[in-house]
Amino acid sequence: MAMLPTRGVRHLRRFRQIAQVFIRHGFGELMETLELLPRHALSRRLLRRLRPTAPRLGAPRRLRMALEELGPTFVKLGQVLSTRPDLLPPAFITELAHLRDDVPPGPWEPVRAQIEEELGGPLEEFFSAFAPEPLAAASLAQVHPAILLDGTPVVVKVQRPGIQRTIETDLEILSDIARLLQNRTPLGELYDLLGVVEEFAATLRAELDFYREGHNADRFRANFADEPYLYIPKVYWDHTTRRVLVLERIHGIRIDDVEGMDEAGYDRYRVALHATRMIVKEVLEDGFFHADPHPGNFVVMDDEVIGAMDFGMVGYLSRRDRADLVRLYINIVQLDEEGIVDQLIQMGMVGGQVDRAALRRDIGRLLRRYQGLPLKAIRAGEALQEAMPIAFRHHLRLPSELWLLGKTLAMMEGVGLQLCPDFDPFAVSAPYVHQFILQMASPKEWGPTLLRAISEWNALMALFPRVGIRLLTQAERGELEVTLWHKELGDALARIDRLANRISLSLLLAALIVGLALLVPAFRLTERGGLVTGLVIAGFVGASLLGIWLILSILRAGRR
Repeated sequence: MAMLPTRGVRHLRRFRQIAQVFIRHGFGELMETLELLPRHALSRRLLRRLRPTAPRLGAPRRLRMALEELGPTFVKLGQVLSTRPDLLPPAFITELAHLRDDVPPGPWEPVRAQIEEELGGPLEEFFSAFAPEPLAAASLAQVHPAILLDGTPVVVKVQRPGIQRTIETDLEILSDIARLLQNRTPLGELYDLLGVVEEFAATLRAELDFYREGHNADRFRANFADEPYLYIPKVYWDHTTRRVLVLERIHGIRIDDVEGMDEAGYDRYRVALHATRMIVKEVLEDGFFHADPHPGNFVVMDDEVIGAMDFGMVGYLSRRDRADLVRLYINIVQLDEEGIVDQLIQMGMVGGQVDRAALRRDIGRLLRRYQGLPLKAIRAGEALQEAMPIAFRHHLRLPSELWLLGKTLAMMEGVGLQLCPDFDPFAVSAPYVHQFILQMASPKEWGPTLLRAISEWNALMALFPRVGIRLLTQAERGELEVTLWHKELGDALARIDRLANRISLSLLLAALIVGLALLVPAFRLTERGGLVTGLVIAGFVGASLLGIWLILSILRAGRR
């Protein structure tokens, strides 16, 4: 039984609660594997009592229900895992994408006390009106309508009181569980599970920082300053802290409310066009995209202008990431499975142990489903779903940003098709892709890289004569030593050593048997109780046992 970490003792009650929830939903064997049952005083009787109450549902749905029951940290973890098809099978990915983050609003008095503590005074000093009933409530925060003293309508996003302490506790527990999974399950041999938890913890802590969310909104507003089709609400920094965010209140029709837009006389094609342009610009031009584009975060305002909200979850793409994505896109359009595999390797997504031929066959099989189809007939969401089994089967280590981007594109594609079934997002994105390709071929793009490479080669050529003379001198004096190290040489030597020992033992055993056979005619073995008789019998028994042991060891080694 493993020793309980010091912080695990401090969070014993929460550890026990997590174990009970997973057992109740049918994951008792996992708790036993991780030794969470004896470590946290959960008796076998408790395990037997909880196990029958597990719902008779599939494992993916039971996992989703368990995460929802365990609260905001685990809900957020499930949402992150739903973007990692390299970690979980497709059925789990699909189910975790349905995790609900809508919870009942918290009581008003603690929320009011938190706002006043953050702003440093009573609400009346900052707002002329403040509604206790929230417009929306989620696991981390809730949003209230209010009016500033100058009459400006705003929305106030308030972090749930005490949520940060709860999340820090859960993150410490998740770190312990990841360490156990790393050491005691096959997943630990394929993935850096501690790294996954650390990345998740950094993302969640950043989402709890409302200063960061406010700056995200300002950055989007600056990026789209010349684009009239997107409106980003203003941040009121004088009233914003790390746990309270005050934004301009905007009004409009939800972007998925088709009937409402028809009643208002909006052109749904233009709305779909604006939504697609927004995503393409974020990805190819800015490298900074809204990573939570569900319909509740976007409204359609006058003149088909899209108003965006909730900037807590964003994604980042470097210039190199965008160039790699464009190259991958070109290979996919050309149905070049060999080129796709090469690009995936170049992007660091393919591990060294992958079966390249099998990966190429699976990709080719997927591409052939779309061969001959026009681009407008291809659905990104469906293609992403079909690519998930390939990623899981070959353990493709895809960065979470790219799967988050894929999920974002699929979600916005669904909204666009709902607004206008004949809408072609590829036609809208083609000019942006073409422009980006031209930029990649421009000397302005590759020139600095070429100059840097020339500078590095110049330094290398200047160093080479001195290093070369030193090496030749050492070789001439006999001082140059070359050491070769083979990764599996130690195992090979150990196997050779065992083989040599076995051969030596076989020779000794054969010599013993032959020697005993030669001694038999020289002595009278029929005399009962004679010393020689006893020694010969003992020798034959010992030789037989050694022979049997040697044969069994050879057979076992052959099976391994």
